[in-house]
Amino acid sequence: MTANIADTAYIRFVPTGVRHAVDRGPGSPSFTDGLKKRRAKERNLILAGQAAILIAVAMLMTLMVSIVSKGYSAFGQTELQLELYLEEGLIDPNGNRDPETILRANYQSIIRTSLRAIFPDVSGRTDRRLLNNIVSNAAQFELARMVVDNPDWIGTKRVISLPASDDIDQLMKGKIDASLPEDSRRVSDKEVAWIDTLREREQIGITFNTRLFTNADSRDPEVAGILGAVMGSLFALMICFMISFPLGVGAAIYLEEFAPKNKWTDIIEVNINNLAAVPSIIFGLLGLAVFLNTFGLPRSAPLVGGMVLALMTLPTIIIASRAALKSVPPSIREAALGLGASRHQVVWHHVLPLALPGMLTGTIIGMAQALGETAPLLMIGMVAFIADVPGSITDPATALPVQIYIWADSPERAFTERTSAAIMVLLTFLITMNAAAVWLRRKLERRW
Repeated sequence: MTANIADTAYIRFVPTGVRHAVDRGPGSPSFTDGLKKRRAKERNLILAGQAAILIAVAMLMTLMVSIVSKGYSAFGQTELQLELYLEEGLIDPNGNRDPETILRANYQSIIRTSLRAIFPDVSGRTDRRLLNNIVSNAAQFELARMVVDNPDWIGTKRVISLPASDDIDQLMKGKIDASLPEDSRRVSDKEVAWIDTLREREQIGITFNTRLFTNADSRDPEVAGILGAVMGSLFALMICFMISFPLGVGAAIYLEEFAPKNKWTDIIEVNINNLAAVPSIIFGLLGLAVFLNTFGLPRSAPLVGGMVLALMTLPTIIIASRAALKSVPPSIREAALGLGASRHQVVWHHVLPLALPGMLTGTIIGMAQALGETAPLLMIGMVAFIADVPGSITDPATALPVQIYIWADSPERAFTERTSAAIMVLLTFLITMNAAAVWLRRKLERRW
């Protein structure tokens, strides 16, 4: 009893803040409760982060599975093996093997004659038209180019592989269900029967689709390819790099190493940072107004596309280059200056070589971003249908993301798988460029 009175008296004279500190100190109930709450919050934060990562990975996997499942079939193409008699009187009546004369021959008639020899019972205009539709409309042009390249074929019989039409290709790949009623599918019962006959004779099959990588765009999806778009993208990226890299690195060196720190440089820095966030279509409008309308540069050309992409990529390269220059320790500059080097020599011989890996990494990432851009290229006419592979930076061309946009907007069902296949090719380019940036950074990076 005496002790309790003494404790009460002691506690009465202890300051309130000290009593609270003692009550909440280690081992007290309030301290234990608080510790549990802090650990619960930390655990919830970790779980939220893990859930965010899982959701992102799940969405990415869903996207990749969707693209691959739709696009892998485009890497195969249905081919017909036809025995064609390349009659000299039809192809080269003069016998001088003139390429122009050979190209103008009626190869469609030769192909149809071969088909009717396989199915001699087909009669009537409608059935003959259905039979002719088995082979692609573009097959006659491929055959013409083959004969021009091999004039010794004229006057002989050859078994030649030709592309089937897009509907037959879809039927062979199982994209058209032959068990459905005839009026519910694009292929008639007679065409299905003819395809079964060709299968039995081993005259039709699916092979690797080389045309996807060797042809330019076409109205016929079975012969449409991405070579023209890939070349257009490569030309545009080349122009983009040639313009944006020296300008971006030069601007970064000046702002970081030589420019005085005043309000004007602050305004320039703020504007560069803001330009990196400007929507890409704004740069397309700028290119349309300046390069096409003012300077009259060719429309739909990789030259203009590369210049517009350079404008868009320039802020990214400047920001990355400045970050790389800042990462170089000041002691290196001070040591070089102490040995009597000028500021130009310090930058050119010491700072720039050390910052170059970071600059190249930022440039590659900026170029990868430019490779995937569509909106600015739409504004300068690179959305046009181009059936030829561009040979220079001034030839009409399109770009790979624009080609994807064009195919995605096409009504033919066969373009759906080619759209996904083109996306796979574009993603491969982007992953390769990003991997190159990572490899370059790790290979050339120096630690201080």
